[in-house]
Amino acid sequence: MAKNKKETVDKKNEKQEGVKRSFKMSKQQRFVLGCLLVLFSIALLVAFISFYVNGQWQNDQSVVNQLGDRTEVAENWLGKFGAYLADLIIYRGFGLASFIFVRLFFLTGMFLALELSTQKLKNTWFWDIFAIIVVSVLFGFFATSAPELGGTIGYELNLFLQDYIGKTGTLLTLLFGLIIYLIFKIKLSPEKIQSYFDSTKKEFKSELNTLKPAVNEPESAYNLEEFAIKEEVESDPEIDDIHIKTVDTQFELNKEALKPTISHSSEIELNPVLKPITPKQELPLVSPDEAFVIEKAEEEDIIEENLASRLVADFGLFDPTLDLSNYKFPTIDLLKEYSTGGITINQEELEENKNRIVDTLRNYKIEIAQIKATVGPSVTLYEIVPEAGIRISKIKSLEDDIALSLSALGIRIIAPIPGKGTIGIEVPNKNPTMVSMKSVIGAAKFQEAEMELPIALGKTISNETFVVDLAKMPHLLMAGATGQGKSVGLNAVLTSLLYKKHPAEVKFVLVDPKKVELTLFNKIERHYLAKLPDTEDAIITDNAKVVNTLNSLCTEMDNRYSLLKDAMVRNIKEYNDKFKSRKLNPEAGHRFLPYIVLVVDEFADLIMTAGKEVEVPIARLAQLARAIGIHLIIATQRPSVNVITGLIKANFPARIAFRVTSKIDSRTILDTQGADQLIGRGDLLYTNGNDVIRVQCAFIDTPEVEKITDFIGGQKAYATAYLLPEFVGEESGINLDIDISERDTLFREAAEIIVNAQQGSASLLQRKLKLGYNRAGRLIDQLEAAGIVGPFEGSKARSVNILDLNALDQFFNNEQN
Repeated sequence: MAKNKKETVDKKNEKQEGVKRSFKMSKQQRFVLGCLLVLFSIALLVAFISFYVNGQWQNDQSVVNQLGDRTEVAENWLGKFGAYLADLIIYRGFGLASFIFVRLFFLTGMFLALELSTQKLKNTWFWDIFAIIVVSVLFGFFATSAPELGGTIGYELNLFLQDYIGKTGTLLTLLFGLIIYLIFKIKLSPEKIQSYFDSTKKEFKSELNTLKPAVNEPESAYNLEEFAIKEEVESDPEIDDIHIKTVDTQFELNKEALKPTISHSSEIELNPVLKPITPKQELPLVSPDEAFVIEKAEEEDIIEENLASRLVADFGLFDPTLDLSNYKFPTIDLLKEYSTGGITINQEELEENKNRIVDTLRNYKIEIAQIKATVGPSVTLYEIVPEAGIRISKIKSLEDDIALSLSALGIRIIAPIPGKGTIGIEVPNKNPTMVSMKSVIGAAKFQEAEMELPIALGKTISNETFVVDLAKMPHLLMAGATGQGKSVGLNAVLTSLLYKKHPAEVKFVLVDPKKVELTLFNKIERHYLAKLPDTEDAIITDNAKVVNTLNSLCTEMDNRYSLLKDAMVRNIKEYNDKFKSRKLNPEAGHRFLPYIVLVVDEFADLIMTAGKEVEVPIARLAQLARAIGIHLIIATQRPSVNVITGLIKANFPARIAFRVTSKIDSRTILDTQGADQLIGRGDLLYTNGNDVIRVQCAFIDTPEVEKITDFIGGQKAYATAYLLPEFVGEESGINLDIDISERDTLFREAAEIIVNAQQGSASLLQRKLKLGYNRAGRLIDQLEAAGIVGPFEGSKARSVNILDLNALDQFFNNEQN
């Protein structure tokens, strides 16, 4: 086979060499052709010049149209042939830019005649043709009234560009073309421009220096002159107002400044005069009779032993589980075992699938060097190593063809598998094995996991228990179509934490708009759940209360950051370790901080009802709450971009995608496709910003969750659930106007509008009374103070306490009486 390939290549090379020999010219042929091109370029130059000199584009138009008529005489210097060439190349062609053709033909002829290398000539042809097109369109843009300047081609190209990108876009395109020509052809660069300006600046400075007077001459040049001037001044004291100028300089010298300071030698004293030294002022002496008291400061007691170390030695490390010291973790026996024999390997099915994959690839001339199968609970991974020279994209494009040959749903090709030199083909098993929660919780990988918040999701394709740490995610986004295992996945996450963490170490904030998915966890309210003060149910089912809960978590986050700042630590783990070591004083407000996990079962419903009021605190928690132990798990069955916004996705790197209906939804969740090819029933893809891992989610049924919650709820619990800080909304605590005399003049009219509509909102008053927002808001406050409308209820309209206008009239009559 290799021999045949070599023969084919040799034949191809011989054919190419034969073609080259057929086009190769002798020296005489090259010289003749070169001379012909040079003469043709001169003829073009003559024709082009006479075209513009004689105005041929007007006078010779009839000659061009009737070339066969010998009676017609052309004014072109090259006759009818020149008139035709000028009309064809200039008027119907590129206009004034056609003169570049003269240069091109001349250079080509010279290169051929002198037998020079044609490599540089190719570059010249490319850039000259580029310049012809740009210059032609440029003249067509600016000289629309003179078609002979831009030519027909330039004019039409200009109109074509303006139709699509407008005049401004066309001008910018032409400027870009000129810049490209200057940079690549003329080799113009910023460095050259800077060097040009630097050289110009240096020349300018040198010219300035030549024009300046020589003012900085050395002092020795005129010392003798100064000495002569001094002698004259001494000899002739009558000269008072004469300003003496030196011969070579233009500076005026003052006579007074040149007089000697000593007129007679007798004035010079050789003995130096010493200045008297003033003695320092001495402090007054204390008389011996006055009392002299020496006061000695008492030394502080030094404690050799560290106080925190002594407390630890006396009482041991602080134990946060001490309040529920007898708490027992749920046993594995509470979970149901769905399969006893493990994964069943069907050798016949594996062999059949392998043969079909090989045959399908061979039909497309893709040979396989090696193939290996890894059997998982619901999917089998076939790893193939293609022959050398096979493109991976070719195998990737056969995804649907392989699915057709295997008659299977959910074929997924991983090309290549990260960290391996193989291509993976995931094929669903005909008889999938259910992964029980019991097998995952009982696995050594989960039991021995040294993680802060371990979560056992299920098993991978290689039948390994998949355990991740929620504290390192740090937030989790779950999405998938209805009925594909999302709620079961949430139960698996919560069950994993219940089996691993003590009630003192973790708390859950559960949001369940459906009201039926998470209600079973009500039984462990005083063990594991957190809620707002004065709230009956710990599990939030009312969307109006979600906003207050989320804002309360933001307050809790800010409080925790203040504690971390005072403790001078960076995260919750370091803080709790320091608190356990008794290095933080509880009297200063320090306390043991449990992890808080916020679980939202249907995020799309919250966005639809509350919108920004929910998205803003969730985004704030997602951005900041990692260090202080607040982690978010958000699930939705509608993975659209208006629900999973860019702000949410940016702060949720860990994502779980169950089966979805389209590739767009898959890209929305995972930023890659693949979730649309899952087989459902707990089949999921997990990513934390790196690789995408396929996992079969562990199945946990409602009776199992009920057994676990009954087991935990039957034990001794805390007095109440973990109380979150109370949140005071923007509308709370407003001092409402209760003085009747200070009411707005439109108060009664506003009350009638509200009672008629049975809807209390400031926007309604704005529309009906044509008011501004501030005045409408004051009217609503006054109506609330009067008892006509109810209090603020988040995004909902206020309730109206008066049913009709008769009751309203009665209300006002009672007020007046």
